[in-house]
Amino acid sequence: MLCGVFFAYLLLLQDHRFFHLCKLIYLKYDLFYVVTVKPIVVNDRYINPELGKYHARLRTLSRSCQDIKEKFGATTDGIYYLTTANGVMYQSFCDMTTAGGGWTLVASVHENNIHGKCTLGDRWSSQQGSDPKRPDGEGTWANTITFGSAEGATSDDYKNPGYYDILAEDVSVWHVPNGAQLQNWTSDSILRYHTETKFLSNSGGNLYYLFKKYPVRFGIGECSKDTGPTSPVVYDTGDKHSTKTLYGPSVRDQFEPGFITFRVFNEEKAAMAICSGIKPIRCHTEHYCIGGGGHFPEKAPQCGDFTGFDSDSYGSNTGKRASKELTEAAVLIFYR
Repeated sequence: MLCGVFFAYLLLLQDHRFFHLCKLIYLKYDLFYVVTVKPIVVNDRYINPELGKYHARLRTLSRSCQDIKEKFGATTDGIYYLTTANGVMYQSFCDMTTAGGGWTLVASVHENNIHGKCTLGDRWSSQQGSDPKRPDGEGTWANTITFGSAEGATSDDYKNPGYYDILAEDVSVWHVPNGAQLQNWTSDSILRYHTETKFLSNSGGNLYYLFKKYPVRFGIGECSKDTGPTSPVVYDTGDKHSTKTLYGPSVRDQFEPGFITFRVFNEEKAAMAICSGIKPIRCHTEHYCIGGGGHFPEKAPQCGDFTGFDSDSYGSNTGKRASKELTEAAVLIFYR
């Protein structure tokens, strides 16, 4: 059984030691089959270049895309196999080209129903409504629960083991239209930006540890006084102006574009996880920050993964609603 399961894999790796072991097992149990191992490399070149790419991805099992790039010189964007420190194997998308490459996709925040308020599918806030007895909501920002698939990251929420396992220094964020095919993510993105300040080094090395230090929990902080880390970003697609115009016209004076900010509170002490692409300077953060704890007061019912992006506060028609382009795009989060 063991030989059968790994047979195709071994053909790629050409691990002759294991072939000899399999041969002994087959002989002992009278299950021997004649197998001719054909070379896939001749004169240091792959006979089939496409097979060579797949072979390289199988051989380069590492903790992160940065490891793969540094150790094996990988330069192709796409799905790679990774492993955690505890040996859990998983697949993720590696961006091997942006700003030197080596970026590992660890999560995506996808709003499946902009009109739902902490309903089914709001994994990054609460799926059980706004509840003061559940101030952390699902607690996804600071737990080890995983879900979704890398390839489906623009069609549903996604979180892989790298979110809590990889130790990184910086983040990259892509805003990609819902349902976009993986091969088109780069070209279809409405915004892409990354940090270069190594800010994660001061918060445990990833967002899991950052949000342990700065919990996304209702009622434990106040606007402007208890904000988590902020870092300037470098744009790969878009700029400060295009970032600002994606948000409602009446809230554009409430933030400064060109940054990424973590764990903020609004006037009602409701917590939000990430203000992606901006730094708040006022307190209606529900209109331009994503994720959240499990409770939003009744007078400001902006509970959900994209909080109050779709609404004008308290029923007033004051232009706080974010653009459709932004609300219908998944937020992809990478580490390096």
